[in-house]
Amino acid sequence: MYISLYHNDLCAFYIEGQLFCSATYGMNPPVIVQPRAVATASLIFLHGLGDSGHGWADSFRALALKHIRCICPHAVYTRITLNCATAVSVFDILGLHPSSPEDDQGIQESSKELQQLVHKEVSGGIPAEKIVIGGFSQGGALALYTALATDTPVGGVLGLSTWLPLNKYFTEDTNPKYNTNVPVLLCHGEADPMVSFRWGQATYEIVRSFNPNTQFKSYSNLSHSSCSQEMRDVKLFLEEVLKQ
Repeated sequence: MYISLYHNDLCAFYIEGQLFCSATYGMNPPVIVQPRAVATASLIFLHGLGDSGHGWADSFRALALKHIRCICPHAVYTRITLNCATAVSVFDILGLHPSSPEDDQGIQESSKELQQLVHKEVSGGIPAEKIVIGGFSQGGALALYTALATDTPVGGVLGLSTWLPLNKYFTEDTNPKYNTNVPVLLCHGEADPMVSFRWGQATYEIVRSFNPNTQFKSYSNLSHSSCSQEMRDVKLFLEEVLKQ
């Protein structure tokens, strides 16, 4: 069954085929939080609409991870169809009604950019099974889609306050799914006014239908943000999935 997961805070990373200023670690490189010891694993974490990699880099720096390198790219400014404005985002938002089309092309192009970041880590010596991709809100949506709808292998997926874009694709049995047994952690605030808690629950049900290794954690009174308990859960997840 098709479950609509439309949202009202979102936009995208698609702009003339370029998702991140940092896709090649060029002029605007990502924020990289190095671990306390030699890096043997990586987390690529994408921020949400209107944000940058800096805030989440600070959050991961506070976790003091021993061997996991945290890579927090910056999205670029792009035009948003919904409000005829520009914003730092990852794929265009065409409308908020359940019947509104989604930016299929933008999501696909942005996903390719994220896959390039994964391949860069692999070429640098980090095995694919030691790479987790994730993100907050819109960034988490892109990470989920990339992990589950493309053949780029990863070791795990982390989604905070997020939803599953193009979710009709995943509810059709004939469409191939990937990374169907890698650990997935979805976290959501019960008081989220931006990406509804029920969308988070629905996303969990869809993903769990073909990946039984999926967890869902909820946080009472948490809005569209993070909290200390959530970050503790994130740390435990990363240390378990990417253990040495």
